[in-house]
Amino acid sequence: MSIRSLVIAVSLTILPCAAQAQDDAWRPTQQTAIDAIDRHSDTIRDVNRSLWQWAEVGLEEHQSSKLLQSHLREAGFDVKAGLAGMPTAFVASYGKGKPVIGILAEYDALPGMSQQVEPRRTPRVDGAAGHACGHSGLGSGAMGAALAVKEAIDKHEIAGTVRLYGTPAEETVIGKVYMTLGGVFDDLDFCLHWHPSTKNGAWASSSKALVSAKFTFDGTAAHASVSPESGRSALDAVELMNVGANFMREHLKEDARIHYVVTDGGGAPNVVPPKATVWYFVRADAHQDVEYNFRWLKDIAKGAALMTRTKLAVTIDTDCHEIVPNAPLATQITTNLRRVGAPRFSDEEKLFARRLQEPLIAQFGSSFDHAIDERVHEQSVGSPPSKGSTDVGDISWRVPTGGLRTSCMASGSPGHSWQNVAAIGSTIGEKGTIYAAKALAVTALDLLENPELAAAARADWQVRMKGRKYFSFIPPKQKAPAKIR
Repeated sequence: MSIRSLVIAVSLTILPCAAQAQDDAWRPTQQTAIDAIDRHSDTIRDVNRSLWQWAEVGLEEHQSSKLLQSHLREAGFDVKAGLAGMPTAFVASYGKGKPVIGILAEYDALPGMSQQVEPRRTPRVDGAAGHACGHSGLGSGAMGAALAVKEAIDKHEIAGTVRLYGTPAEETVIGKVYMTLGGVFDDLDFCLHWHPSTKNGAWASSSKALVSAKFTFDGTAAHASVSPESGRSALDAVELMNVGANFMREHLKEDARIHYVVTDGGGAPNVVPPKATVWYFVRADAHQDVEYNFRWLKDIAKGAALMTRTKLAVTIDTDCHEIVPNAPLATQITTNLRRVGAPRFSDEEKLFARRLQEPLIAQFGSSFDHAIDERVHEQSVGSPPSKGSTDVGDISWRVPTGGLRTSCMASGSPGHSWQNVAAIGSTIGEKGTIYAAKALAVTALDLLENPELAAAARADWQVRMKGRKYFSFIPPKQKAPAKIR
């Protein structure tokens, strides 16, 4: 059967509605996995709540990583921690032989986003972090899927291996990049991922590649009034670089993005700043465009150093690639999302979501057709890329990768908002998380048991990888940063 015919055949299995599937709609292996998630649902909810309360930022998710590892180790997984030089990175493996199916877990929070499960801005702890991207649910749902696949492997004697990869610091696109460079995914055959969202559907689009770098200028301190001629301002260099970057924007492709923050600009106005640092993100839909734009930006920084007679040092924090989508996996995931059946939300949950939307209506004039989106959306591969970035992209350059998203937030909530912290910590987020765990588990079993799907996914990936050459600005053998800020 040709790859095109196989993809069409898989597509035709999609059911026309999101109604809950009957027991006989699943193979026995998949029913075992679904039943296991139902049994483990309280544990999944408890883990989500724990990660949500701890809200640890990237590279510092010590409690969150340890909790996920403990549940997996207790279930019989072989757990290895501290991978790629990151204490909170781990891999938990179960089973024997090929294929090896990976499921990704993230568990980092965002700084300054602490929030109670309340429909108004109410931090739990002022200035603390919060799961504004929903990674508490992401980590717990991925764990639930891995546990369910393990039970199916045991009960039905399925050949192959399931792995849960604990990947830190996704918000700054670090963990999976350094794990990729460290060879952690080298023997992986297929990868599955998911993300809490405002809607249900397969992840069928690409994303933006991104380079994160800090530009530090060294000058000479002097009294800004008594002897300014003796000083060389590093802050002047930062400001001139930023001016150059802002003029550069005029000549970039429309999909490119450049943003920055000054992390060190000096200590007092009457001292010529001897040191200053600006942190840049450079993004585009294709990594080759990021390469071009970042080299241009470095030239601008060199010019700023020449103009101010300061010295320049550039530190590359990370360099992530765009996602390579996979049509057969996206089709099968959509099928499974429909067969599992999207969760339904109570009137109380919908009222809570409406109240979360109220500030957005007042501030931005937004309008919302739904309180919570209960539909399963179809998205074809080739849809416009996401405007965000994720280090899942680097894995997708190594192996066929498929993903999904589920409704865990109020419809239309902006990413990285306090509304999302409140929602993922509520029963809304819990329902979406358990739904995702089931869809991930049955899709992992499809890859373990269906050689035709596996072959189609591999062939699709090989076609999309033609002409792509993996390149990273990260210097060879550079270790992952201990902290990002």
